[in-house]
Amino acid sequence: MNEENQGAEAADPVEREQPVAAADANCAATDNPDKENAAPPPQIDVALLTEQLTEAERERDQFKNMAMRALADLENYKRRAAEEQAELRRSANAELIRKLLEVVDNFDRALEMLPADAADGWHEGLSLVQRNLINILETEGVSKIEAAGKPFDPWEHEAVFHQETGDAEDGVIIAVTREGYRLRDRVLRASQVIVAKAPAAEPEQEIH
Repeated sequence: MNEENQGAEAADPVEREQPVAAADANCAATDNPDKENAAPPPQIDVALLTEQLTEAERERDQFKNMAMRALADLENYKRRAAEEQAELRRSANAELIRKLLEVVDNFDRALEMLPADAADGWHEGLSLVQRNLINILETEGVSKIEAAGKPFDPWEHEAVFHQETGDAEDGVIIAVTREGYRLRDRVLRASQVIVAKAPAAEPEQEIH
């Protein structure tokens, strides 16, 4: 009796394993159709991607060039604006200095017309004011154009008269009627001068 029960118990694990194996086989059979019917992976169009990448790089370079041109235009505008402002300031200063030069001219005339019997204080006072005014102009970059005894230069001199003389070479300045001045490296006012002219040759007398 006991031996029969033991034999039945020994047979039970085998019988129990058979349904498990059958279930695994059914699962495997069920999984296989899904794998066979699965959609294939999408194909990558390399040529299309390359074309899109090339187009993106072209647009990037185009926008980069546009940005660089815009930046260059901005820098040029800033430079032109700064130059125009500087030129405007120079022009305003030059106009003011021209008016002050007229005051200097008046001091020159006053000193020339001062009577000989005038008190020394008059002469010294006018000369002192004139020197102070000239010193102020020099600090602003104004300098006098040296003209007397120099060859005539149309860029710096304005001829008001040509005088025949044998005491100076033709084209040499023999007198200054109004002083000229420079403002740094440009002529602010040309000197008004008298220029020497060679005497005309005398006609030869006929010998009878």
